[in-house]
Amino acid sequence: MISELTLLFNRDLNRVIADIRAYPDEDQLWQVAGQINNSAGNLALHLVGNLSQFVGDDLGEHPFARDREAEFTRRNVPRAELLSGLERARELVEQTLATLDDARLDRIHPRQPPGFPPAMTSRFFLIHLYGHLNYHLGQINYHRRLTVSDD
Repeated sequence: MISELTLLFNRDLNRVIADIRAYPDEDQLWQVAGQINNSAGNLALHLVGNLSQFVGDDLGEHPFARDREAEFTRRNVPRAELLSGLERARELVEQTLATLDDARLDRIHPRQPPGFPPAMTSRFFLIHLYGHLNYHLGQINYHRRLTVSDD
């Protein structure tokens, strides 16, 4: 399961990176309109914080001080900084997963966020985190296609 998760996280984080690179204008990364409250830039910051905390810090013991509120309130972060953060998160996930085995996956995850089953295993949470990544990948992809004109 580790090799499959590694492949999937790498593939889809690379897709997020490609979508962030595909915006022709950095300002478009931060556009919101109507009921779309989260820009692609904020979703990228959120993915970096989420994976750095729940995979890198919790499972890989790579200390990370997360500021979840800032993930959704910061604006106009340079694209280069977003890409660098996403690359670091991708590498951190890959490095951390390489240190895990089935016994570790079946242990209770060190952090038990509200709304999750009691005594949730790391296996369960990694599957959730992969789904979470894809949810936001889809949002970023749609955001780009909605805000970037074909002219």
